[in-house]
Amino acid sequence: MKFAVYLPPQALEGARCPVLYWLSGLTCTEQNFITKAGAQRLAALHGLIVVAPDTSPRGEGVADDPGYDLGQGAGFYLDATAAPWKEHFQMQSYVSRELPDLIETSFTASSARAISGHSMGGHGALITAFRNPGRYKSVSAFSPIVAPTQVPWGQKAFEAYLGADRDSWKQWDAVALIASAREQLPLLVDQGADDQFLTQHLRPELLESAAQEVGYPITMRMHSGYDHSYYFIASFLEDHFAHHAKALRAA
Repeated sequence: MKFAVYLPPQALEGARCPVLYWLSGLTCTEQNFITKAGAQRLAALHGLIVVAPDTSPRGEGVADDPGYDLGQGAGFYLDATAAPWKEHFQMQSYVSRELPDLIETSFTASSARAISGHSMGGHGALITAFRNPGRYKSVSAFSPIVAPTQVPWGQKAFEAYLGADRDSWKQWDAVALIASAREQLPLLVDQGADDQFLTQHLRPELLESAAQEVGYPITMRMHSGYDHSYYFIASFLEDHFAHHAKALRAA
């Protein structure tokens, strides 16, 4: 597994800094966010270490699929239970446990963590935060797949990775998980109103409605004229860093 780490000046001077984990979307690697988002200035400003993992296992002997939305590059941040995926596709365990353990022992990182992501990575950030109470101080997402059990991207991946038992899929679905969330983290979601995937694959209104039903505090922002691209992420990333820095400072 490859991952990218940005150390702010404060960490290089020996301070133990909080960590923001960024989960990227379909077809991405660890390179997309660090080259396109302009996050380094914001990380330095707030004294945050940024960790951007790859989106799936890769290499010879790792299961794959010809489609862009399944296999290598499309790990969906879950722990697969069906063959041939279960041998390597244990992305939730990697992102929520293995990687933080490595970061916190190898770098000047504190145990204060926040998590964010885009599209499939937004889905990953939401479910990781909801599934692991006490491990994160805040969560945010750009254009997340909020209800994968109800949309084509998620249904294709979940049937392959998890098998045909749709009840088991719900443990990886943010809309289902928020109903029983054991803590209420600061949650910010930004969505482009002109996103080409909005109505078929993303469905942010489902998350907003589920949050309102259980009184989960959510800031959901729709932005006219913005699509699914990294231009959208770069336009509003400053707000997300401020969102996480506030929560991490209070930790």
